[in-house]
Amino acid sequence: MAIATPIAVTFVAYLLAMMAIGFWAYRATDSIDDYILGGRQMGPAVTALSVGASDMSGWLLLGLPGAVYLGGMGEAWIGIGLVLGAWINWLFVAKRLRIYTELADNALTLPDFFQKRFNDTSGILKLVSALTTLLFFTFYTSSGMVGGAILFEKVFGLDYQIALVAGSIIIVAYTFVGGFFAVSWTDFFQGCLMLLALLIVPMSIFTHPESHKSLDTLDPAVLSLFSDKLTLIGLCSAVAWGLGYFGQPHILSRFMAIRSSDEIKISRRIAMSWMTISLLGALATGIAGMLYFADTPLDNPETVFIHLTQIAFNPWIGGILIAAILSAIMSTIDSQLLVCSSVVTEDFYRRWLRKDASNAELMLVGRIAVLVVAIIAGIIALDPQNSVLGLVSYAWAGFGAAFGPVVLLSLFWGSYSRYGAIASIVVGAATVVLWKLGTGEIFKLYEIVPGFLFSCIAGIVVSKIFPAQGNTLKRYALFKTLL
Repeated sequence: MAIATPIAVTFVAYLLAMMAIGFWAYRATDSIDDYILGGRQMGPAVTALSVGASDMSGWLLLGLPGAVYLGGMGEAWIGIGLVLGAWINWLFVAKRLRIYTELADNALTLPDFFQKRFNDTSGILKLVSALTTLLFFTFYTSSGMVGGAILFEKVFGLDYQIALVAGSIIIVAYTFVGGFFAVSWTDFFQGCLMLLALLIVPMSIFTHPESHKSLDTLDPAVLSLFSDKLTLIGLCSAVAWGLGYFGQPHILSRFMAIRSSDEIKISRRIAMSWMTISLLGALATGIAGMLYFADTPLDNPETVFIHLTQIAFNPWIGGILIAAILSAIMSTIDSQLLVCSSVVTEDFYRRWLRKDASNAELMLVGRIAVLVVAIIAGIIALDPQNSVLGLVSYAWAGFGAAFGPVVLLSLFWGSYSRYGAIASIVVGAATVVLWKLGTGEIFKLYEIVPGFLFSCIAGIVVSKIFPAQGNTLKRYALFKTLL
């Protein structure tokens, strides 16, 4: 317990700082527009690091280093696919989405944008997309809670279930209070801390004498991107992670919230620099763990960063660096809970129950939604056998396949119709769910690949049969003139 006291002090200091930001954001949140998108007034640096921090999550500090620790640099293909997908997303989607969501009657959420983009007065498209959002975000949020529980369990020696409750309460608290301002500004500081940790930890371990002892026995194959274990299906599955970016609501909402579309370029440069360096640091952490723990393998590979931090630094510095894990987890869960809150308030409550609800009423409903989704996700996370990477991959595929084709076709194809959009969402989500249940060699292919492909085909075919008409075509034509 000697190490727990300094770590506890640094944890408390860190959490107090995050809560202070939350209360500051509470004072700056006057309307539902502020709560959901920060009034579209986020600067380029905050937007960039908020995108990165909410994207990478505990996967960057737990899942990826653990995968590399077990499988070597062949796992880097996931990172390569992510960098490529993120860059394309920033380059082709960000500016168009920022402009079009404001043009579409100031749409605040993806389901809201879809409804207004396709002039869907029936509300079916909005309902389908909202239900899909809540389904996959519940699993995504659960993955973060598993990561938080692992952190508290290993650092403080808590029982898994107690650790889960403690971590969840901390994460939910400031999201409940501050909304988008709190989430974005805490993401900014958390992104800085994550980058610092991923640079310092592997560098310290590589210079540690214990690591040098294992250099001679290290199999060179583990440092190769093309190991004997890498199959064509495995390579395609890893690179295909990049497809997921086009459909992630918590990332796309950052594009919608930036102050001006003219600031997208500088924000993209900051975001991609942060992401590339952070991913290299995560890969290096996995290799460092492979060297240090060559003779004493870890029971849980996803704790490699935690163990290396405790070994390389005194408890005070280690506490700050381990807080980076909590930063990563918090930065994603808060974004996901906020999107779920937005969907409940905008796409269910205001659309179907109380069209004339006041801002105060909508913010109250949004905060209650945060609690409800967090509780359901926590129940899923109760199983300690769940892995961070496994839960993230399922939710990532679900959003990528269901929403990715809809976002791309909505922004680049004027003839895309609301029936085509509904078909894309339903087919993409259903394919991911069913593919995950399949057995056999072909089903080892990451479910986002067939899901994305079938979703695109369904959207195009149905749009040809039931083409877009009237106001939908006119609004798209106006949108193109603004690019």
